[in-house]
Amino acid sequence: MNDALANADEKIGAWVLQPYQAGKDENSRQPAERLAEGMGLARAIDLEVRGGELVQLRQPNPATLFGTGKVEELGERFSQEAVELVVVDGALTPVQQRNLETAWKTKVIDRTGLILEIFGERARTREGVLQVELAALTYQRSRLVRSWTHLERQRGGFGFLGGPGESQLELDRRRITERITRIKRELGEVIRTRGLHRAARERVPYKTVALVGYTNAGKSTLFNRLTGAHVVAEDKLFATLDPTMRLIRLNTGLKTILSDTVGFISDLPTSLVAAFRATLEEVISADLILHVRDIAHPDSQAQALDVEKVLDELGVGEVARHERLIEVWNKIDSLAPDEAERVQAEASRRPNTILASALTGQGVDDLLDVVGGRLLAHHHVAEVDIPTSDGALHAWLHQHCEVLSETDGEQRRHLKVAVEPQFRNRLERRLADAASA
Repeated sequence: MNDALANADEKIGAWVLQPYQAGKDENSRQPAERLAEGMGLARAIDLEVRGGELVQLRQPNPATLFGTGKVEELGERFSQEAVELVVVDGALTPVQQRNLETAWKTKVIDRTGLILEIFGERARTREGVLQVELAALTYQRSRLVRSWTHLERQRGGFGFLGGPGESQLELDRRRITERITRIKRELGEVIRTRGLHRAARERVPYKTVALVGYTNAGKSTLFNRLTGAHVVAEDKLFATLDPTMRLIRLNTGLKTILSDTVGFISDLPTSLVAAFRATLEEVISADLILHVRDIAHPDSQAQALDVEKVLDELGVGEVARHERLIEVWNKIDSLAPDEAERVQAEASRRPNTILASALTGQGVDDLLDVVGGRLLAHHHVAEVDIPTSDGALHAWLHQHCEVLSETDGEQRRHLKVAVEPQFRNRLERRLADAASA
């Protein structure tokens, strides 16, 4: 029997290390929270996390990151625990990675490598697969070291980080560059098609609302609550990777397209931000952005700053956020009563902030009211009566206005419409012409 198949159900024994330098950045999150997140990332691809620890660095060692004594101490522990993979939740140079693998006689990956593994496993659409592979090859090209094959036993991805049948894994720079060129060409076609779809949507008077937030903040649960959809919503980092869009009707009667996007995370690899830029164009072009925050998380504020950093990289700066962003403080059902009272008081002092629980539905109607009001803020809302026989005018109203409600009588049809400023004069002329006919 093939050994890989025989061991397909075995989990890889992993250990997570969180290096940190005390006092280096007072604005960064707590090392213990970073370690917990790193362990969560490892579990996201079903690794058996046998332990994790904080490792304080006085001065990073260029050769191994950690000091010589610490490397030896950890090596003994990994041998005793039969650790097969060590995840260093930070950035490793190719030299550091190779030296640590030699010293510990186990595979070592850094934060970028781990996130790439997760994305490779979760991508489902053709575009998502291509985007992740592009990011992975860009990362791999800078290293050109033997890749780890253990995950091949149990992951459903396409094996961009290496696999048993991959020509001994000796990918040289030329072959990687050629593959990157092909992927970019394929992605160009995908992006062109996406652009055509977006142009088609823009011809229909629907506003767009994009959900963004730190991974596991509850975006997909909120998306399901608002749309009645069944997007995967798990208590797991990066449960959603490929974007999903649905048409919903707000409390005002306004129809809008709601988009769920990949979760953001601190130290998201630059190559991934670049690779997913086409997907995240839904955020860039959205009329309104809902920033979903896990307000019950100890590092909620730090996570919010990480999301804002990625939005900045996408071109959604502070001014755009002020105009187009609403913060949704999610998971308020997880707060203790006294903490909930404190958060409520803080939210009341902040404009464009809504408290909600996507899980229980608390605050969701308030959110819909605010979203509807913001989207209609620059519209002219009018109530009109037209003859039921005037099919041309009826069609024009549906094409150039947002019909909020409609009631048919025997001879007259009553509509409540929202019209954008550029169409208001045309609406008034069409109504005047119909009245004088």
